[in-house]
Amino acid sequence: MVKIISRRSLGIQPVYDIGVAEDHNFVIRGGLVASNCFNKSHSTAYGYVTFQTAYLKAHYPVEYMAALLTANSGDQDKVQRYLATCMTMGIEIQPPDINRSGVDFTPIGQSILFGLSAVRNVGLAAIEAILAARQDGGEFQSLADFCDRVDPRVANKRAVEALISSGGFDKIEPNRNQLLHDLELVLEWAQGRAKDRAVGQGNLFDMFGGMAAETPTSSYEAAPKAPPVADLPDGDKLRMEKELLGFYVSDHPLKGVQTAARMLAPINLGDLDQQGDQSLSAIVLITELKPIVTKKGDRMAVIQMEDLTGKAEAVVFPRTFERIGHLLAADRRLMVWGKVDQRDDRRQFLIEDAEPIEEVRMIMVELPPAQASDLQAQHRLSEILKAQAGEAPKIPIIAKITDQHQAQYVRLGAQFRVESDARTVTALNQAGFVAKSSQLVPA
Repeated sequence: MVKIISRRSLGIQPVYDIGVAEDHNFVIRGGLVASNCFNKSHSTAYGYVTFQTAYLKAHYPVEYMAALLTANSGDQDKVQRYLATCMTMGIEIQPPDINRSGVDFTPIGQSILFGLSAVRNVGLAAIEAILAARQDGGEFQSLADFCDRVDPRVANKRAVEALISSGGFDKIEPNRNQLLHDLELVLEWAQGRAKDRAVGQGNLFDMFGGMAAETPTSSYEAAPKAPPVADLPDGDKLRMEKELLGFYVSDHPLKGVQTAARMLAPINLGDLDQQGDQSLSAIVLITELKPIVTKKGDRMAVIQMEDLTGKAEAVVFPRTFERIGHLLAADRRLMVWGKVDQRDDRRQFLIEDAEPIEEVRMIMVELPPAQASDLQAQHRLSEILKAQAGEAPKIPIIAKITDQHQAQYVRLGAQFRVESDARTVTALNQAGFVAKSSQLVPA
């Protein structure tokens, strides 16, 4: 290996690859090492990889995103960001499926299945047993079929409960609550059958020379079942998915307000690190709440919040906590206002105000193109909105510019927020503008 002890410019020189078997170096005609060749070759390699990944994402988006999710499965922040990317690309993310999922994220048509390894409490030995049973005997037809064919000592009650609660049996039986009630009875039944097979006792069908082979599902119909029960509420299902997978999969508490959220609060938590020192708003779900009492006895809180793109930590200081503390609770959906604060190597969101998304209102001002481009009309609109700011302006203004063929929506800046939607709508209509107030979440 040649050691570089000094460098000097020789201008443009031909470069040769000397093809050393072990140590790969580039030398120029005079025998000196070309010191910048590593940088050029390194950047060329990165450029080539960039082209490859861009090509795959463009032409094989489902397969590419499945591979990307699998490669980053250990990093929840990246996985959540990539799941949001899949959503914007129109790729459906499905919960794990005991009959279709593999170990890792699996592309299926235009959707991606969660892998069985993503389910907490389901170990590798249980996954291998499930895949082996599926390969040998085909798809599972029922919970009883599953428990009878997969060794219960490997896929124990806790593992099967996790698969049910995360949606793994939904294609077989969508009522997860029923399966959870059936599970203990079915496991006891399956263990009894396993003991009978171990001692060679067999069952009634075995005594008739292979009749069981002709009706393989007939014995599973005799498996015990609990009395019928109603399915779990959607909120409980989502909480279980979040607990077992780390993410909301079949739905998300904020998914229904995604379109409006982009308009009212265009900042994603996944992009928080890229935001400067400015006033921001975001629509979030509180996932954790840690109340704190300061040395002076004042109450404040540190909360964990998330949206469809990522997670962030937020701080509510005592003065703000006095006003909005009653709104802070796990699983609450809020619109928050505040600023980003840099602390050591991470950023925090300093919440200055909050409001439940069910109470968030916005004002829509409809502007024909001629009025939107009229400087006098723009000035009048600006003056009216500034006069309606009040002491606590939180209500955003959306301009809807329409013509015969299309409509464009423009969110006015934070300086045009107003305090009262009713007073502002009245003032705008009296000034010749067409305005109305509406809720983010319709009643």
